[in-house]
Amino acid sequence: MGILEVRDVSKNFGGLKALSDVNLSVAEGTVHAIIGPNGAGKSTLLNCLVGKLIPDTGSVSFEGQSVLGRKPHEINQMGISRVFQTPEIFGDLSVLENMMIPCFAKRDGAFELNAYGRMMADGEIVERAEHMLEDMNMADKRKMHAASMSRGDKRRLEIGMCLAQEPRLLLLDEPTAGMARADTNNTIDLLKQIKEDRPITIAIIEHDMHVVFSLAERITVLAQGTPLVEDTPANIKGHPKVREAYLGEQSGH
Repeated sequence: MGILEVRDVSKNFGGLKALSDVNLSVAEGTVHAIIGPNGAGKSTLLNCLVGKLIPDTGSVSFEGQSVLGRKPHEINQMGISRVFQTPEIFGDLSVLENMMIPCFAKRDGAFELNAYGRMMADGEIVERAEHMLEDMNMADKRKMHAASMSRGDKRRLEIGMCLAQEPRLLLLDEPTAGMARADTNNTIDLLKQIKEDRPITIAIIEHDMHVVFSLAERITVLAQGTPLVEDTPANIKGHPKVREAYLGEQSGH
């Protein structure tokens, strides 16, 4: 069994069938990509993986425990962190203050604001946050307002905030969406380094095939809510069912 198991998951929205009998197994310690054309059901599946949506039928489990119906903080406590399509950071806070928030959460602490609306923390939390910024190569940006950073740096900060929670599974929802190519390549390099440095499993939804083939060890292709193929990147390239899903070319032609 994989660290993440999806079994016979179906989800309808009114008369629209978003997912139909989806089965997926993500092996521990791998990078597993989920791809497919628009409307394939990728986002619906991801929302089922983090408990945001409850499927009509089927099960989703992480390390043998069901994620269905759990609240976001419970999902985090299980060891799952999610990066959204649009970076979710606190623009009015500094980069360091953003990083301090998950460090507080990891210690089950609470934080206070001083009279100027800035966060107050003990030395342990500050040290932990600064260490994470060093890991993300962002120590020189610690005093910047997060809102003033580039999209690539906002994404780097958000990934660092997820890692501060020490997850065992990192879910990435189109992490390079809206990025310039240089920022995309930097994000690829960052994720490769994270995978090398940490005992972590990564599941990624992505449209950019450059990102997918640079990172993934296994790829699942969805079309119309149903898995078409699961294989290695080398075997996915040029696969007739994949060409049919993306390009409308009939298999065997």
